Amino acid sequence: MHLNDFFLRSFRVLLFPFAVIYGLILKVRNLLYDRNLFKSVHFNLPVICVGNLSVGGTGKSPMVDMLAGMLKKEYKVATLSRGYKRRSKGYLLAGPDTSAVEIGDEPMQFHLRHPDVAVAVGEERIVAVPQLLYDRPDTQVIILDDAFQHRAIQAGFNILLTPYDDLYTRDFYLPTGDLRDNISSAARANIIVVTKCDPSLEPRAAEVIRLELNPSYKQHLFFTSIRYGRLYHIIHQSPRDMQPNTDVLLICGIANPRPLTQFIEQSTNGYEAMFFSDHHIFSVDDLNEIRRKFEGMQGADKLIITTEKDAVRLVKYRQELRDLPFYVLPISVQFLFGGEQEFRGLISNFICNYGK
Repeated sequence: MHLNDFFLRSFRVLLFPFAVIYGLILKVRNLLYDRNLFKSVHFNLPVICVGNLSVGGTGKSPMVDMLAGMLKKEYKVATLSRGYKRRSKGYLLAGPDTSAVEIGDEPMQFHLRHPDVAVAVGEERIVAVPQLLYDRPDTQVIILDDAFQHRAIQAGFNILLTPYDDLYTRDFYLPTGDLRDNISSAARANIIVVTKCDPSLEPRAAEVIRLELNPSYKQHLFFTSIRYGRLYHIIHQSPRDMQPNTDVLLICGIANPRPLTQFIEQSTNGYEAMFFSDHHIFSVDDLNEIRRKFEGMQGADKLIITTEKDAVRLVKYRQELRDLPFYVLPISVQFLFGGEQEFRGLISNFICNYGK
């Protein structure tokens, strides 16, 4: 453990009384919603919520991306996100000239990958949904990104994510831990997905997790891992393969880079990393430092690799990046134990039977 990590964890332990108070506030709030003293708004179309109980990276974006790609083949789909760390305020619907600065990096990913899907952002989702339906009245399905704890909207179907190495059952409330909702809220989920599993996870280990999470008989539990795709250039999109003799400069501004660094380490000759805060807005100084560090690296075959989430915030430096070997590593969701067909069936049944 690094010294900084030790002091941070020690400091968070000292904040335990505040975490207890925060947990009690959450329990009262959820109770008021459960007793209908706080009202949840219901919209007359299928609304699918993807979220978690904690802060940090649990794999929401790949899940939303997968759902959008799956559903747009049959329905007019819209996604609604908060647009974290964007420089705009209020409701905004992505258009042809929209940038990541305006709507945030993750919504921008959805917009670029699915131009036929309506991508909107808005801090107050209960206000944003009617505006979205006004702008896109043909919308048939809405996917709410990171909204499990936002109970002002009553989603018809809830997908709860929890990472394999940081299950919500082993966490505690902020600021001592990372929980932003009560563990008991997991009972509202229709589907629970354990994300970022080792692709070689054995059924026996999965059963141990099932017993720990203890889903009800009405809930469905799935296990997924990260599937890494083929590298493509950040500007001109040309593909290339990662080689065992490749030396990598990793540019990474995501909440949990551990699975990514493990993959890079296993797939290449080695890597150096420049880590930035989650949703970091890259500056010219950052770009100059990236170039300086890359030029100082040894090796005949060397690359700069970043994530799709970081790429949407870097692509504004189009001219500067065009001639650099600067590549993006795409990811997608991979279901384990043959669960994808069942997952797709549950989503399809919810939409097909909605309102019946």
